[in-house]
Amino acid sequence: MTLPKLTYFDAPASRGEECRLALHVAGVPFEDVRIKGADWPALKPKTPFGSVPFLELPDGRMLAQSNAILVFIGRRHGVHPKDDLEAATHEAILQYCEELRVTLAPSLRISDPEAKKKAREDLAADYLPRWAAAVERQIKSGPFFGGDTLNVVDIKLYMIVRWFVSGVVDHIPATVFGDFPKLNRVHDSVRDDARIKAWYAR
Repeated sequence: MTLPKLTYFDAPASRGEECRLALHVAGVPFEDVRIKGADWPALKPKTPFGSVPFLELPDGRMLAQSNAILVFIGRRHGVHPKDDLEAATHEAILQYCEELRVTLAPSLRISDPEAKKKAREDLAADYLPRWAAAVERQIKSGPFFGGDTLNVVDIKLYMIVRWFVSGVVDHIPATVFGDFPKLNRVHDSVRDDARIKAWYAR
């Protein structure tokens, strides 16, 4: 039987990694296709939107955009709410995570060190705390976003928080989300889930 193929860059980060984790948590065997940088220009025009990740199903159909992939995996394999309103609440957070990435992205392209420092410090002082506060208000009693069950939204939130608490984003303190205990609880609950640990122990 042909396995679904998930294609992303050869890095344990961002949109591709959250889709890998979602497939693994859902118990779906898949081919983990990892692109080397030199191979990307030739592959890019063959993708649905000129971007990755994309998921190729066994019947040859392709699905792109990380949120669409996450919701598809979630609905098909029980890691996304069945209730329409609850599902929409989760999907709003998925989109809000993408808003954060889009807001931060211009600072990745700033070449002047001082200008980059200023842009990142402004984000840390204003946008990022406001973003986290909005998420914090919507998290239930836990341990995960919607309660007791790990869903794809939790994986996405985990990847966002992990990015910052790792300290790798220059000029943004690793403690930028330190005042948001529910958000950190979601991060820690995903990190400590046996399935997530198994993925990183491979």
